Amino acid sequence: MKNKTLDEIKKTAERLYNNIKRLEKAELTTPVRSLSNVTYNEKDGFFDLKGKIKKRTLTANTVKTFAQTLRVMTLSKSLVETEDIATKREAYYVSKNWSEARFNEQNESDSVMDDLEAMFGVNREQMGFIADEHGGSVAGELIVVDKDASTGERLEIDCTKFGSGAYSIPSDVEHLEFKTKAKAVIAIETNGMFERLNKHSFWKKEHCILVSMGGVPTRACRRFIRRLSDSNNLPVYVFTDGDFYGYFNIYRTLKVGSGNAAHINEFFCVPRAKFIGITPQDIKDYKLPTHPLKDVDIKRGKDAIKNDPFVHNYKEWQEAIKEQTKMGVRAEQQALAKHGLNFVVSDYLPEKLKKPVTWLP
Repeated sequence: MKNKTLDEIKKTAERLYNNIKRLEKAELTTPVRSLSNVTYNEKDGFFDLKGKIKKRTLTANTVKTFAQTLRVMTLSKSLVETEDIATKREAYYVSKNWSEARFNEQNESDSVMDDLEAMFGVNREQMGFIADEHGGSVAGELIVVDKDASTGERLEIDCTKFGSGAYSIPSDVEHLEFKTKAKAVIAIETNGMFERLNKHSFWKKEHCILVSMGGVPTRACRRFIRRLSDSNNLPVYVFTDGDFYGYFNIYRTLKVGSGNAAHINEFFCVPRAKFIGITPQDIKDYKLPTHPLKDVDIKRGKDAIKNDPFVHNYKEWQEAIKEQTKMGVRAEQQALAKHGLNFVVSDYLPEKLKKPVTWLP
């Protein structure tokens, strides 16, 4: 991918240079990144782009964004060639040396990076840019094979030997290898629930690997789970709160990706994921404490039924949304503590794992 990134940067720069030199129209073309431009095919297992594109033509009004884009390309070229990295925040501050081409806010530089990875067909990490956020935590029957950055020596990291702690997923996971005899990966929304399951060695009882997503999973976390699942043929079970945010912002993003990142969903989504979190039926069966749905929750549910290609493909999700909207409530995974702090360890998850009929697709 290093060569592909460099090739795309050079090819784009040369094309723009020749267009300008010949007094021809210079354009940058990128896919439209939204749910309106994606389609979902269960066989593919992820959101794919339909083909809508947006063009940015070099004019007096767009000269600054063109200059910024070329500057980011130059920075990326330097990072890739020297095998270095820059956080998105660092890249934003580097731009302060670019005179009139500097970015005023980080969301501007982030947007350019997103456009470039869509344009080049590579991910941001392959361009040398990494996120600032924590990638997630891992515990359980897994050995991660990494390497010493200075010597290149192979390092085997045993995720069963962190005591009360856990292995932290790095920002770049492409070079990692995995050794495991686990039967499955369980991805968990909240770090608090991850801590409880880890403290009571749930991974040992169920022969699994626990991954804390810490909310919406980072790209590093999603890629880690995807590579782990693919390389060891492991199913992935996702445990979130019983609300539309957990269902779609977290679970659906992990399973099939998002409209905004449709150009890279093929690499970052986990098509084999299944939902074992709190469902509307669980709220009733376990008589869980709840919170009323807010207007934003109801809107999120309606938007999913109307606009989400993933929901359109699964009647089970459509029915779940309608049922929960009718109930007018949501429930957190910690609500299971009503039946005892460790009810989730002793009863809920073991029962769920034995009853695939209760899972959502």
